[in-house]
Amino acid sequence: MSEASGIERQDFGRLPDGRAVEMVRLRAAGIEACILTYGATLQTLRVPDRDGRMDDVVLGHDALDGYVATRDFFGATIGRFANRIADGRFALDGERFQIPPNDGPNALHGGGPEGFDRHLWTIEETGGGDAPFVGLSRVSPDGECGFPGRLEVRVTYRLRAGEMEIAFEASTDRPTVVNLTNHAFFNLGGTERVTGVLAHEIAIEADRFLPVGEGAIPRGEPAPVEGTAFDFRVPRAIGERIRAEEEQIRQGRGYDHNWCLRGASGTEPRLAATLRDPASGRVMELLTDQPGVQFYSGNFLDGTAVGKHGLSYRMGDAVCLEPQGFPDAPNRPDFPTARLDPGETYRHRSIYRFTHA
Repeated sequence: MSEASGIERQDFGRLPDGRAVEMVRLRAAGIEACILTYGATLQTLRVPDRDGRMDDVVLGHDALDGYVATRDFFGATIGRFANRIADGRFALDGERFQIPPNDGPNALHGGGPEGFDRHLWTIEETGGGDAPFVGLSRVSPDGECGFPGRLEVRVTYRLRAGEMEIAFEASTDRPTVVNLTNHAFFNLGGTERVTGVLAHEIAIEADRFLPVGEGAIPRGEPAPVEGTAFDFRVPRAIGERIRAEEEQIRQGRGYDHNWCLRGASGTEPRLAATLRDPASGRVMELLTDQPGVQFYSGNFLDGTAVGKHGLSYRMGDAVCLEPQGFPDAPNRPDFPTARLDPGETYRHRSIYRFTHA
């Protein structure tokens, strides 16, 4: 398709088995995104700073080899279950299921070596105009990574002036659990010269968060953020309290926790978090219809991942804000349910809105 329509499709290399991977480039006023069919991945997201200078604000790789070589989740679609399931086990209607552990004893981001982020998706539809979009789909067969049910999944990336929407849908032929998200690593200062995000300011629309135990599994009930390093009800620099003498900071080596968002989930997207880079002036508002958001301060980036422009990514170089259901929800009846039954449709909409100040 032509550039004038806001959409381009181009080759992005081949997988080791010879299958072709495509990149879809979407353009709208004040924003540009590149999406890969491998992992239904957000590879590039370009937005302007306060001076109008466009820069890419998500970590990733310049070539397919980087995505295939290591499972870093940069910009990937995560499923069938984002975040962690304790011991990779859960029960549904009296039947027990085992997901291959891949994070110590626990299952992370779908479990095993190959979640949704490691599969080739199909481009179903594209559209242009003022709101260019691409819809990608795949079928996860019954028993894939231990999950029950044949799951039909679609993810749609859509741009409007200054914002990107990601919408997920899924249906099943058997009772199962579903929790999908996007795992973009954001640095609003840009990725051409990564300077870290500890000076970024963040506000999270939540009064409670989920304390975690060993393996980052939630323990006990949601806890108040008041009086802790997890209180972002007003904007604070990420680095301001990241080394606080608090047990939960030590557990996550920084921030790697789920915040329980205010307001009803499953309705229209409401404001979940605001991220601001004082240096560039870029501001990102995240709106979502999900009950939680995982705030991860890039604690486990250790320099081994070499990304765009040949740069090594290190601790604190990016932040993740992953809208989601609560971690370990299949084992926690007190959490918002992750169950999906035949005849129902799982839906998740999140909007990333960019301005500058």
